[in-house]
Amino acid sequence: MSKINERTLVILKPDALDRGIVGEIITRFERVGMKMVGMKLLVSEKDTAALHYTEDLAKRRGEHVRTMMIEMLTSGPIVAMVLEGIDVVEVVRKMIGATEPKSAAPGTIRGDYAHISYRFADERKMGVFNLIHASATPEEAVVEVGIWFKPEELVKHTPSYTKLTLHE
Repeated sequence: MSKINERTLVILKPDALDRGIVGEIITRFERVGMKMVGMKLLVSEKDTAALHYTEDLAKRRGEHVRTMMIEMLTSGPIVAMVLEGIDVVEVVRKMIGATEPKSAAPGTIRGDYAHISYRFADERKMGVFNLIHASATPEEAVVEVGIWFKPEELVKHTPSYTKLTLHE
């Protein structure tokens, strides 16, 4: 896979499943031509969520924030998926919008479907329910995909509608 054609991890969090908008969110990625190469529905183990929300998060935002994010991610079922496409990490991040839902622009996933603020979450001592996680960098994507998927769980295919785009 070239540096341009890359993979990213996307997690639809428990609040996305609770609200019944999983299909709408996935449709947005499909409409821009991203290729799904892995997907599973699961309830995250606490150990897996702790690997995902690294100690780097604790250094940046505090251990209490990391603990709340782990609790939020393990509070119900999630959909973990791997998307592949041209500059997919950057494109997915644009599509999902700002991490704090109240700051996300209209037209983004968080801007259209969420409005919770950091202040609201902090006052209630809870993680920010912001519907979705996506890897921030291609390097982070490689690590995160490895946390949630075994290599044999990812498929290789070339959809017919993408024959004119960049493929290996």
